Amino acid sequence: MAAADAGSILLTADAAAGTITRSRPLDPARRPETSPGSIFDVPEFGAAGGVEASPLGWIGWFGYEAGARHMGVPFRPSGVPDAAFLRVDRALVFDHATGAVEAHWRDEPGEEGREAGEAWARRTLAEAMRAASAPAPEAARPASARIHDDEAGYAEMIDACLARIAAGDAYQLCLTTRIEVPGAFDPVAVHRRLRRTSPSHHGGLLRFGGTALVSASPERFLAVDGGRRIRTTPMKGTRPRSADPGEDARLAAELLASEKERAENIMIVDLMRNDLGRIAALGTVHVPELHLVESYPQVHQLVSTVAARLGNGIGLGEAIAACFPAGSMTGAPKRSAMTILHGLESSPRGPYAGAFGVLGFDGTADLAMGIRSIVLTPAGATIGTGGGITALSVAAEEIEETRVKARALLAALGAAPA
Repeated sequence: MAAADAGSILLTADAAAGTITRSRPLDPARRPETSPGSIFDVPEFGAAGGVEASPLGWIGWFGYEAGARHMGVPFRPSGVPDAAFLRVDRALVFDHATGAVEAHWRDEPGEEGREAGEAWARRTLAEAMRAASAPAPEAARPASARIHDDEAGYAEMIDACLARIAAGDAYQLCLTTRIEVPGAFDPVAVHRRLRRTSPSHHGGLLRFGGTALVSASPERFLAVDGGRRIRTTPMKGTRPRSADPGEDARLAAELLASEKERAENIMIVDLMRNDLGRIAALGTVHVPELHLVESYPQVHQLVSTVAARLGNGIGLGEAIAACFPAGSMTGAPKRSAMTILHGLESSPRGPYAGAFGVLGFDGTADLAMGIRSIVLTPAGATIGTGGGITALSVAAEEIEETRVKARALLAALGAAPA
């Protein structure tokens, strides 16, 4: 848990303009500076793997459109920053297993800077203890939702995907649509409601100015540790949960046995093996876990893990760029899939279908997929939902999957299903 201070730097990217803006949001005397560049090439992210053990670093998101520009495929302007990362020099770290909370900070130069850091830690920990007794989140107000593609329109898009797959233009296409909910929403209240109903190991809340990302993401995009080991955990294959234990177990077993879902998963495993192979040390790419079922409050998911060790001289930005956007949100082959999907989908994706998380000062990284997410702006909320289309896809089942994935997000906004 972190916030900007007077010295914090915010990096934002505009994919359409091909620029990076550096600003200090809480220092009005410093004007923002904009220059040409890619968010994946900024020197601030530094080298991968290091010796300094620290939870501090750059916290933010990479939007799907930033990846599309980097790959040279067409995209639509998202209307929000295509990447946004805040340099975090002070943070609270919560260990939910032990119930402990720690303050971490970087000292400013000199004795005065050290004393200021310690004073901040004492003050902030005391405030955190008082906040621990905050009331439960209030009930969401009813709101109306509008989906970009109704059932008939989405079915037509699925048919178009199947035709392109039959023609040999792709093996899999991750088709998405967008739901919009007008209104004014408090990001913290929405986050608290969502994490209460959809707890997840990679959920989070990021708020930069008037734009916020609220996520209950269950999928890790990339993790890099201090030993330069990198892993990705593609998640493809879904079944809804059931309140009946017997039916719930049957649905999980059905997911694991499904030829269509296993094929969908392994296509993305192969794609991610290829992506990692471009930046990995020779012979280190491997698949330690294949086709595990993970269960979340709303869905069962089929999950695999691909791992490697980064090659010499590969930095964090280069490693992320080689794998982004993640294959589980594009399809395969990646470039062809993204181009086809641009011609089918009617709306941008933004932080949804991108990734968010922490790029540590110590050279580590932990990034989640931007799925099961809500983007909040002054104009209202947007939700992305979709699924992977393969030759074995059935339109009615794919449409139902989009509903299952969006249901908890709509509930957190107090919106009726679209």
